[in-house]
Amino acid sequence: MKINITLICLLALSATTAVAATKPAFSGNNFSGVYDCKGNDSHEGDYTGTVTLDLVPAQSFNKYGAYSFKLEVPEYGTYLGHAAADKQQMAMHFALVDPTTKDFGTGIATFKKNKTGKWTFSKYYYEPEFKGGNFGTETCVQR
Repeated sequence: MKINITLICLLALSATTAVAATKPAFSGNNFSGVYDCKGNDSHEGDYTGTVTLDLVPAQSFNKYGAYSFKLEVPEYGTYLGHAAADKQQMAMHFALVDPTTKDFGTGIATFKKNKTGKWTFSKYYYEPEFKGGNFGTETCVQR
């Protein structure tokens, strides 16, 4: 039996296109924006920072949102990462751009709107390797 490579490639491409075409549109809340944050870190104490969330439309569908994540903390640096949301909950992975510090972790946040209609979130995070293990909390308000 002779295998036609061109036919196989065309079938694979059409199957991939069919799956992408049937992906439901993103219908969840869009949490994109810049947020002013106040936090408390178990090793470093109180801090302030700015979180920027940007929806990644190509990876978001139905109620599920994919986001790029950036946290900027004066005197500590910039943490880059990504996040995945389901309704009002969001999981976040972040890492300080200097990997030698082992300052990276995972957080879970709950979003709600405040009285002025801005998104707010409260986050708990865990860092398994930073200074022998670390955790903290943040409260953030959209600008």
